[in-house]
Amino acid sequence: MASRSLSHKVRAPERRLPFNAPVRAWALSEWALLPLRLFLGATFAFAGLQKLSNPTFFNDKAPNSMKAQLLGSIRTSPVHALLSHLVSLANPIGMVIAYAEIAIGLGILLGLWTRAAAIGGAILSFNLFLTVSFHASPYFTGADIVFFFAWMPFIIGGGGTRLSLDAWIAKRAARKEKLPSPELVPIPFVKVQELCGNFSHGTCNARDGAPCDAAVCPVLIGAHTPLTTRVAVDAMDRRSLVIGGTAAAIAGTTALIFGGTTADVGKLIGGAKNVKSATGQLGGSTASTPAGSSSSGTLLGSATQVKIGKPAIFTVPTSGDPGIIFEVAAGDYAAYDTVCPHMGCTVGYSASADRLVCPCHGSQFQVKTGDVISGPAPHGLTKLNVVEESDGNLYLK
Repeated sequence: MASRSLSHKVRAPERRLPFNAPVRAWALSEWALLPLRLFLGATFAFAGLQKLSNPTFFNDKAPNSMKAQLLGSIRTSPVHALLSHLVSLANPIGMVIAYAEIAIGLGILLGLWTRAAAIGGAILSFNLFLTVSFHASPYFTGADIVFFFAWMPFIIGGGGTRLSLDAWIAKRAARKEKLPSPELVPIPFVKVQELCGNFSHGTCNARDGAPCDAAVCPVLIGAHTPLTTRVAVDAMDRRSLVIGGTAAAIAGTTALIFGGTTADVGKLIGGAKNVKSATGQLGGSTASTPAGSSSSGTLLGSATQVKIGKPAIFTVPTSGDPGIIFEVAAGDYAAYDTVCPHMGCTVGYSASADRLVCPCHGSQFQVKTGDVISGPAPHGLTKLNVVEESDGNLYLK
């Protein structure tokens, strides 16, 4: 009696791991990949909401609009011939991408239709690799190719059985059909050998004395499923499909409503009015060289259109690229090709910071020299030689 009481007193309290994780949870890939799954889901959901909440993303005149980014991609993408036909559809494409990112992000975060969401994420990441970061050098500095391969484990293995609606639906369907729970727990194969009644001196009696092998172990794999069980499994799969489809429809409707609300709030906060540019527009495309002019350059426009603190944009005739010109001092001009050397986006002038800024990846450049200040751009902007002639006009030499 005394010994029984003593054993009761020293009994260790039951310990439960966070999120009901099984013992040795680190040995299960679904737990090891959980941080990656949450990161991918949060990143893609945030990316979609950010696009919808930015009122300039769908404004064709803004330097960070979907159209501007698409035009920038045309200059560097290996599929530029295809992209050039999609410029007129830039805003609808941007809307599809934004909602696709939200759907993918929510699917991965909730663990709902995880494989389908991962396939969508991989397709979107690969398309962004082809259109945006194809020429990133070295290649691993471009995030899109990394995201593409980050989706692979979830395409192959699904979302696991923890913090996952797919797993909850599967467990619920299994209970309804009185089947074992599909939850996995880690156990070393040597422990299976110790417990297995077929294991004998390194061989497997169930395999006619063949070597014991984890890949073909009848205990781990199980015997052929009886017909009655197969019927129950089929019923469980149908039940899972119905519940999962209903959950996906609810999540999709919620995402549409929340996404639309986010877009409306973004317009209210950011203002639905047209974006006022800090730059003017030179009349290079319509200007003609004055009669009697001796200049050998290309006329861009009148010098009066460019003032200190008020640059002007133009089109570089030889390349079709957008250009920008500043009057850095009285009669002294600095001009640049505004295609960012990082991934081809068009940089814009930030009057508040007095810098040229890439809206895609944040590279910043000096106004006076075009040199890179910060960001992933490998070097500064391409300088253009623009001079003011005696006739008061600006010419690109």
